[in-house]
Order: sequence, then structure tokens, then C-alpha cells
Amino acid sequence: RLLSALRRRCDIAVKRLSGPGLAAEGRVLRAVLYVYHSRLLRHRPYLALQQVEQCLKRLWKMNLVGCLETLVELIPKKNALEAHAECLVPSQPMLETVALKVLGGCKLILRLLDCCCKAFLLSVKHLCSEEFILLNTVASGLLSRLWFVIQYRCVLETLTSLYNALSTVLHLVSETQQTPYIKGFTFPSDIGDFLGVNVYSEAKKQKAKMLTTRRSTSWMKKLFPAMPQTVSKVGKKRKSETCTSAMKNRSVLCTMDIGETVV
Repeated sequence: RLLSALRRRCDIAVKRLSGPGLAAEGRVLRAVLYVYHSRLLRHRPYLALQQVEQCLKRLWKMNLVGCLETLVELIPKKNALEAHAECLVPSQPMLETVALKVLGGCKLILRLLDCCCKAFLLSVKHLCSEEFILLNTVASGLLSRLWFVIQYRCVLETLTSLYNALSTVLHLVSETQQTPYIKGFTFPSDIGDFLGVNVYSEAKKQKAKMLTTRRSTSWMKKLFPAMPQTVSKVGKKRKSETCTSAMKNRSVLCTMDIGETVV
């Protein structure tokens, strides 16, 4: 029963980590950093974006998805578990390695969410100051999407529940046969104590901070103030006059020779 639960949680974690959302946002982030590299080396939102990209890069380089896929291959399938009274289980070194990577992945995702929140607030602040409007508009949208992808797909919550299942199986395997691989480190029984924060409350705090910043600054209204009604009527009249004159000029140009071609 415990092995079946562990296999199911590993499959869910692999699907959520290898989804198209995180990879796509990572590619867009790298492209934005590449475009603005030579112009904004000392710009604070740009430096904050670099920290977000560094967290994403470390998350992919630790190869957590590949490690979980290897563990899934070692866990017997449900049919094999029901057919035999005894079965082979993953060894203690393998379980310890995966548990350590899951702990590191949780820490990295917490850091990634924190960096996304800080970079978003900086982008909105500089946007209100009308500095690098295009970059900060793109950055604020990208960061909010990245934060939303991680929260909506419950990546952090999936990894914490996976660690709880891993910890239970690891405890039983180590009781059967002591073959410790990672020495000098005690695996925590509760992942909340290791992370130092409550995952759900931290996410709510960050979301509230980002939403209140959006509402209080209302930077779109500052950048694009609403036009008075009289000005908009004048603008419409000028637009119609411009279109009429353009059509007349076009008809004249069609009947006259505009000269020699210029290479």
C-alpha cells in the first residue's frame, strides 16, 4: 500500500514538474535577459530577474525529474504487488538520494517564489516611475505568470506530500536493513520544520502582497490616463479628416508619375 502511494505521488510530481508551463516561462525569461543584457546591467528589476533565472536553472540542473523517474522504475507495479506476497523495494541509498533532492527542490522553489515576488514588486515600482516601460511591463507579466504556474499546478505542495510518503518508506526500509548512504545528515520527519515556513500561509502572503501592490499603484492609469470627452471627440474628428485626405492623396498618386526608382 505504501509503495503504491509512493509511486502515485512520484508520477504526479513528474507531470507537474515537466509540464509545458515552467519550461515555456523559463525560455521567455532567458530571451528577455538576453535582449536587455547590454543595456540594463545595473538596473534593479533586471538584477532581480537574473536571480529568478538562476533559481530556475538550478532547479533544472539538479535533475529532480530524472531522479523521480528512476525511482518509479524501481517500484513494482500494482499487479506485481498484488500477485506476490514478497517483492523487491528500492534500497535505502536510493530512497535517501531522492529524499535529499526533494528537500533541495522544495527549498529552491520557495526561493524561486520569493524572488518572483520581489522582482514583480520592483518592476511595478520602476514602472510607476516611468523607467524602462517596455521591459518592466514584460517583466511584471512574465513574473506573475511564472508565480501563478507554480502555485496553480501545486508544485511545492506536491513535493511536500511526496517527501512525507518517501520518509515513511525510508523509515521502514532502514528498519529492515541498515545501509545508510548519506551520513552526517538527519532526515526531518516533518518537512515544514526543515523549510522553516508554512507553505500555504507563505503563498497567501505573497499573493496578497502582489495584489495590493497592483491595486494601490494602478500603474496602467498613471501611464495611460483617461482622455476627456472633448479631447476624444476632437481626436475622432481629426482622424476622420486624416483618412479622407489620405484617400484623396492616394487617388492623385495613382494617376501621376512619382519619378525614378531609388535603389
